[in-house]
Amino acid sequence: MRITSYTDYSLRVLMYLALKGDEQATIREIADSYDISKNHLMKVVQDLNSKGYLIALRGKNGGIRLNGDPENINIGVLVRDMEQDLALVECFGGDNTCIITPACHLKKILAEALEAFFRSLDGYSLADLLPGSKRKALIRLLDM
Repeated sequence: MRITSYTDYSLRVLMYLALKGDEQATIREIADSYDISKNHLMKVVQDLNSKGYLIALRGKNGGIRLNGDPENINIGVLVRDMEQDLALVECFGGDNTCIITPACHLKKILAEALEAFFRSLDGYSLADLLPGSKRKALIRLLDM
């Protein structure tokens, strides 16, 4: 299983905002800190806003901030929300043309693995990605 850069960026945006606390941030600020495309982040932030993970305020004093406490943002739920395609192999999808599907056991095994992957992620919140022992290092690395 490999998550997309879109989901990776979503996690990074939320981590950044969690480190900021109640303070607002800008997309430019986050893009510069991570050295990633502002245009790509704009799409990510728009999606996170529409799904309720953050609050975006427009205008002169605008910016973005988390919509709630980091402890209440579940990593498994977030990854499910952001990933467009969780079909690990062709037979997971509706356009399955694999001729061995009726006799193949791979789909069942991979479905179990995917379920275990999400069960593990479901045990963590955004707060767990920012343990007290690592906060200062993250803030320093992000030039905050």
